[in-house]
Amino acid sequence: MKAGDELPPLTIPITRTLIVAGAVASRDYQDVHHDTELAKEKGSPDIFMNILTTNGLVGRYITDCLGEHAELRKVAIRLGAPNYPGDTMVLSGTVTAVENDDWAGRLRRAEVRVVGTNGIGNHVTGTVTVILPAAILPAIPPEGAV
Repeated sequence: MKAGDELPPLTIPITRTLIVAGAVASRDYQDVHHDTELAKEKGSPDIFMNILTTNGLVGRYITDCLGEHAELRKVAIRLGAPNYPGDTMVLSGTVTAVENDDWAGRLRRAEVRVVGTNGIGNHVTGTVTVILPAAILPAIPPEGAV
């Protein structure tokens, strides 16, 4: 992996179930995430996805692309266009930096620029910092390691 590498896109259908389940799972009981009529009364055309669900989907995208041993260190995202039911979000990513992160060069720190688009624009933009093992690492450092 090197700076400039593109991650494969992930297409996510935005369903009512996904929006409501994400809100409930993250204990976000704001009515705009589960009650269509109240969301409309507040000026939204429908219910919409909360930021915690989006954050989880971004994390899933990175670990799906980079593997089960990828360790998320920082997820810094910003929301834009809402995700409404019936739309589709496409997550894409570009590696912006890769560097060694430990004394033996066994780990790599990578930064990935992530964008999630839907039918009305960018739903999410941000950067994810992840630690990746150069190979499957032993649980105990080699003898003599400091």
